[in-house]
Amino acid sequence: MNSELGIPEDYGRSRGLSLQAEATALVGVGSSPYGRPIELEPRAADAWVRMREEALRDGVTLEPLSGFRSVARQREIIERKLGAGETIEVILRTMAAPGYSEHHTGRAIDIGTPGQPPLTTLFAGTAAFRWLEAHGASFGFHLSFPRDNPHGITYEPWHWCHRP
Repeated sequence: MNSELGIPEDYGRSRGLSLQAEATALVGVGSSPYGRPIELEPRAADAWVRMREEALRDGVTLEPLSGFRSVARQREIIERKLGAGETIEVILRTMAAPGYSEHHTGRAIDIGTPGQPPLTTLFAGTAAFRWLEAHGASFGFHLSFPRDNPHGITYEPWHWCHRP
């Protein structure tokens, strides 16, 4: 399935990534700043709502940017990037191959905050990121791709996954 995209056969093994099952039950948790609905699996959705409310009580606004993404949607994004002239090597530094993304599980959420460009490392310099570092784990959320992670994916301070 991924070989026609140019994804190496040993991708998962060489990157230390496992195939991820797609979520079968999803709950809406709001919309992105662009109006796209965001969905998470029920336990992650509940934890997200509680975490977002707690952050707000502490004066920090967490914005959902992206949640569940199907394997088919992941493939479409990669095909679009390939069509725009990006190489598969560059693409796989910024996102997981179809089937390997935590977004498929419905437990991953990309987080932003008002006044900051979305999905950039600038998020690491925000009060929202500092709050997540201090409190995210108490809600079951963990930063998936820290600096120099073993998966070959660039630092993504915005990508958090619920692992209770």
